[in-house]
Amino acid sequence: MSTALVDLAQNTAEIIKKYNIVRVISHNDADGITAAGIMSHALFRSDIIFHTIIVDHLGQDIIDRLNAQVYGGEGAVLFCDMGSGQPDLLNQVKDKVLIIDHHQIVGDHSDHVQINPHMVGIDGSGLLSASGTAYYVACAMDDNTDLAGLALTGAVGDKQRMEGPNGDILQQAIKNGVVSVKKGLKVPDGQVDEVLLTLVEPYLDTTGDKVATKEFLDQLDISGSIKDIEDEDLVKLASAIALKIAKRSDPSIVQSIVGDILMLDREVVPNIHTFEWIINCCGKKDQPALALSLCLRDSSVLDESVRISAGYQQGLIEQIRSAEELVKEMISVRYIAVEDAVGTGIIAGTMIRYVCPDKPFITLNRVEDIIRISARGTHQLVDKGLDLAVAMRDASDAVGGQGGGHNIASGANIPHGTEKDFLSIADKIIGGQLA
Repeated sequence: MSTALVDLAQNTAEIIKKYNIVRVISHNDADGITAAGIMSHALFRSDIIFHTIIVDHLGQDIIDRLNAQVYGGEGAVLFCDMGSGQPDLLNQVKDKVLIIDHHQIVGDHSDHVQINPHMVGIDGSGLLSASGTAYYVACAMDDNTDLAGLALTGAVGDKQRMEGPNGDILQQAIKNGVVSVKKGLKVPDGQVDEVLLTLVEPYLDTTGDKVATKEFLDQLDISGSIKDIEDEDLVKLASAIALKIAKRSDPSIVQSIVGDILMLDREVVPNIHTFEWIINCCGKKDQPALALSLCLRDSSVLDESVRISAGYQQGLIEQIRSAEELVKEMISVRYIAVEDAVGTGIIAGTMIRYVCPDKPFITLNRVEDIIRISARGTHQLVDKGLDLAVAMRDASDAVGGQGGGHNIASGANIPHGTEKDFLSIADKIIGGQLA
């Protein structure tokens, strides 16, 4: 394990334990929710009073809500999976600010306590997520190694590699009997026809089409539960899926279909891909309390969580299929503009991974009084110079909004009516990066 990262975690843990009350604010995707789950466990086990809030973005409304109740020397506010790019907002918080994040660091955070892999030269976009960073802090607070499954779930949610610090967590988890590994298809559990019909990762040209899905499986003569498929049929199915994907997606995606599936031996849902998807769906469906409850190992909410995630998934598939007909192209980016859409990040990620991988993809989603933006790239584009964190931050700032994130995945919020200017600026910035 990185000594520098462990030292940062130890420092953060010691400061956290000085407070009697800690309010946890975290993002509503799988990584943010698992990070919040890890810190909720750790705070509870350390006899620290805590209140966990899951939010879809960090804005002025959240700061005002926090400042409505100030605890002074007794209380601290812990931001998870957010905060590193918004020092101006965090400087307004009246209680002590602590940050557990993995996004690119922007501005001066000298008044805040922060742990971020980028601080010690570790790639936060690919090698350590917010939940993984939270795990390092939790382990510095006490023996919380049983929470490794949550850290790895967050990493899977952010499509990270099981190398570097993530690999260290995985090896520790296997050694401690927290996680076990089996070979198979990296998809959620279930009946193969139902799984393929509603599959978003990977996204197939038959997804959402019951007749086409049946024909595909009939040709392969495969049926039954994913976990019960014999090895020979599993290879046949994986090969057929790979051929489908290879027709229009980045070739590297094909390699991620089959391999080691992590089984979470301490969590309420064993298959890490099923667990990650349920958590993410509940978070994006405005039911983060259910997702957090799952992370706290409350099996009583599992049936409701599965039901909600299934409904969310159905709506998401419909929107992705529609999005394929709405794509517009600029010099350096592709984009779609939608209204009240669900899972804009997933839509953008799906489009660039499985439909049109040669240019960065931007989804603009009009929601009430704001335009929420999700931008996604590929590792190949990042290798050529793409940095969506810079592009989203600078383009949104130019039109009176705010944004940031990772070089490969980023987001922004901008005012209504500024979409055209935002896209024009972002297109120019990204064009310059890829020149």
